[in-house]
Amino acid sequence: MFIRAGSTGRLRRAALTAGVTAATLVLSTLVAGPARAAGAVYDPIPESPIQSQLGLVLEEYASFPQSNPNPAPVDQRLVRKARINTINELPDGSGRRAVPDLNGNLYFVENGVPHVYLDVAATFAPQFFSGRGLGQGFGYVAFHPDFARNGRFYTIHTEQASLATRTPDYAQPGTIYQGVITEWTATDPAADTFSGTHRELLRIGFGGQIHGIQEINFNPTAKLDDADYGMLYLAVGDGGQGYRNGDPQNMGMPHGKLLRIDPQGTNAPNGRYGIPADNPFVGRDGALGEIYAVGFRDPHRFSWDRATGRMFLGHIGEHAIESIYEVRAGDNFGWSEREGSWVFDKTATKPCDKLYPLPADDAKYGYTYPVAAYDHNPAPGWNCTSDVGVAVAGGFVYRGHTLPALIGKYVFGDLVDGQILYTVADEMRRGEGLAPIHRLALYTTAGDLVRMQGLSSPGAPGDPNRVDLRFGTDAAGELYIVAKANGKIWKVVGTKKVAKGDVGKTKVVHTGGAENWTPVTPSKWQFDGDQVILAEAGVSRPGPRRPFEYALLNKGPSAWSSVQIDARVRLDTPLEVSNRDIIIVFGWQSDTQYYYAHLSTDNTIYPHNGIFKVNNADRERIDHQWNGRSRGANPAITDADWHKVRVVHLPATGEIAVYVDNAKDPLLTAKDTTFGSGRVGFGSFDNIGRTRLFTVTGTPAA
Repeated sequence: MFIRAGSTGRLRRAALTAGVTAATLVLSTLVAGPARAAGAVYDPIPESPIQSQLGLVLEEYASFPQSNPNPAPVDQRLVRKARINTINELPDGSGRRAVPDLNGNLYFVENGVPHVYLDVAATFAPQFFSGRGLGQGFGYVAFHPDFARNGRFYTIHTEQASLATRTPDYAQPGTIYQGVITEWTATDPAADTFSGTHRELLRIGFGGQIHGIQEINFNPTAKLDDADYGMLYLAVGDGGQGYRNGDPQNMGMPHGKLLRIDPQGTNAPNGRYGIPADNPFVGRDGALGEIYAVGFRDPHRFSWDRATGRMFLGHIGEHAIESIYEVRAGDNFGWSEREGSWVFDKTATKPCDKLYPLPADDAKYGYTYPVAAYDHNPAPGWNCTSDVGVAVAGGFVYRGHTLPALIGKYVFGDLVDGQILYTVADEMRRGEGLAPIHRLALYTTAGDLVRMQGLSSPGAPGDPNRVDLRFGTDAAGELYIVAKANGKIWKVVGTKKVAKGDVGKTKVVHTGGAENWTPVTPSKWQFDGDQVILAEAGVSRPGPRRPFEYALLNKGPSAWSSVQIDARVRLDTPLEVSNRDIIIVFGWQSDTQYYYAHLSTDNTIYPHNGIFKVNNADRERIDHQWNGRSRGANPAITDADWHKVRVVHLPATGEIAVYVDNAKDPLLTAKDTTFGSGRVGFGSFDNIGRTRLFTVTGTPAA
């Protein structure tokens, strides 16, 4: 079930039906244990995203002032620098970009400098509130495609039900807040601050403080004479009540739906907007005509591919699944009968026993399943009810002109930890399983390999590990990255490949033979032709926690600065052992100071399958693939065959990349500048294995 780095394999739909593969059943049995429900799925997507060799170069574009929720929040996740939610360009040719802050201000940005265009919070005070629930406040803004002429744009904001002076058009029982869609008409569309009128289009009551109206937008691919031109789409969540009350499957309620309305029409029940005649459920008994698609929990962000018109939506899951859907009129995405491509058991007596394979007759239900997805991979001992800290941030298919390497890639990410991902749009095909997900590297314009947590943490109040990532585009289709953590926006201005550079011309080959190696424990090693064999497992030694046994290469320079190590490796430890590993040593200064790449069958615990540093202390994991709780890169070696391994270390930038089996994409990446040079070697933590054709290319250390 694991995809090795560089693979383009797909998780086939057959593996998710009642006829699941034996591997899936074995996995469920091993993970679940006897106390868990028979057939329940506990690791629905074993594959981790594939680390891409491709990196995005990010240039800071704008920074926003401190804003504060009202009322003062109890949930510290709301304590951010500025709760900016997206960036989009006004469709008037002015080049101005609009940025909404959940705490109330609509900013216009010109040449990277923001100013307040409209104070939404003040307009609707005292009913306006943003201090409870992660999505409450001024959530989104959408400009009519003919804004330059008609001055119209649309906003979402929330009001406390106890203070609201209007009755919702639709409401869940026990409504505690209301999501309001407002139409604004600017007297002068070219003005730098708003002056004009506004009117209410639609008001929806929610019984919880989460999963409200998440995004509103117009289809940018619709032309003036298209039926979709000027139609406003609304992503309406289930209010956090969906698996309790079934509203996402209730066609008489807008909750858990994607709606499509005509802001200029009048045939809606409240007379303030229109219901397009070509909506898929118009005229169906018991169904709201506004509904475009059904069965959502938290339809967070949606967008259209400007080249094909396909609509993609990022959907935040309940128990385990973060999904990307391709949306078409009339679709039913299954919530709360389905989560992603699995049966969701709302009645499960144990909180972990929620997901099950699809039944053999699933086709009769007509549900539409994701085209890409990843799961939560919680930490061991998770109680199955608390927030793991995983949520998808939907993005865009790149169709700009300045980044050819990104063309055709749907770029999205995880809004919590800030990892930026992509899938290939042409590989996201409905009914054909899950397209592979790739993780993008990130660079500053100075060439530093970074992570979003590092970029967004300076000056960030609240949790420094929570990025609160969002995406946006401009009129040319160029990409922007948004972080609430420190209230900054970056523009993607280039691409760069990880650890690409000239390592040097000195090359050492034909390294077999005992005379070419210095083992920690010579008696444990054998040398047979070009094979260097660790025949007996090492044992723990005094000092910091580090690999037990390795041998250093003597042949060639005494130490290397920039270096590339190429080798064939094989694990000789029996397959039934779960923690099988070999290591490649580099940057070796002493027995307690060096780097090593740990290549393992297991990727579920901190010390396995990663890049590590030993610096007079217990080994420290430094690779970018570990999720911080339970999972690293996909297992490097799962069999008893020979595998090609390449390790690249560029001390000048600190970049490290590890490749397996000629993959174009690295399995592991890291950045660390502790050791600028050192010796290289081969070994294991506590297993046996061998290497051959061990070749080193690089620059001798001064």
